[in-house]
Amino acid sequence: MALKLGEPIMKILISGCDGQLGSDCGQVLRKNHEVVGVDLKEMDITGAEIVKEVICRVTPDIVVNCAAYANVDACEKDRSLAWSVNVEGPKNLAFMVEKYGGRLIHISTDYVFDGRKDPPEPYLEDDKPNPLSYYGRTKLEGERAVIQATDHYLILRTAWLYGVRGHNFLKTMLRLALKKPEEEIRVVNDQFGSPSWSYRLALQIEKLIQVNGHGVYHATSEGHCTWYELAKGFLEIIGVPHALIPCATEDYPTPAPRPRNSILENRRLKEGGINMMPHWQKDLDQFVSMFREHLIREARGVVV
Repeated sequence: MALKLGEPIMKILISGCDGQLGSDCGQVLRKNHEVVGVDLKEMDITGAEIVKEVICRVTPDIVVNCAAYANVDACEKDRSLAWSVNVEGPKNLAFMVEKYGGRLIHISTDYVFDGRKDPPEPYLEDDKPNPLSYYGRTKLEGERAVIQATDHYLILRTAWLYGVRGHNFLKTMLRLALKKPEEEIRVVNDQFGSPSWSYRLALQIEKLIQVNGHGVYHATSEGHCTWYELAKGFLEIIGVPHALIPCATEDYPTPAPRPRNSILENRRLKEGGINMMPHWQKDLDQFVSMFREHLIREARGVVV
């Protein structure tokens, strides 16, 4: 049965509540629902017993899993930890939801795809995954573990997330530009994706809860750009001098390979008439308008 916004009848447990998306989900969802947020210290999702204890104590109607090992390059080295967090963790949550009731909303990623489609052709929900990196492999196996453990799930693939909390690409660019405005910063200009604001994604999650969404959805901003175009646009909007230089992926090697094309199509959201993701430039403008001073102070090392 679909819920109407304004009905505070759902008890929602958010794992990874102190992260970029988890904190925004808490802010959005507690306006209309009872929200319990837990961080790593309170519930390490890799431990089946602590997951069971928390779920039995909280008895949530919905679990939103924002916990993940998302350091893409570190996953290549710390494979055991990456598997535990990104595969065993979601599996534990799904198993407990199936056993004790409720639904699981699990956050996944564009990295489940190989990015070999020619941009701007996007990836659809039913395209065949083929991850290039170990991070992508663990996220795909996490999806499969959820699907195998319970029928009461919603998997949301997103990409290129940024927000006011935690670490992200935009904050890195701002910190580097403020530190040495005249120093050249090489930024990859042949990888394509759709920058997505974590707060907007939280609003989309709220909408999916309202309509009782089920299955696999893609949820990213509309439009696309390269990392270089994103960095340049962001620093120009925020008004910080910079010396960005576009480069090829081969000129900026990383331990984990990246998809050249991370563009996702929100097909199921659009088919359901519930797509709330605007063009990435519109959201970036609003994000900077709201948090410009906060972001600059944080990048300069001022306590905020």
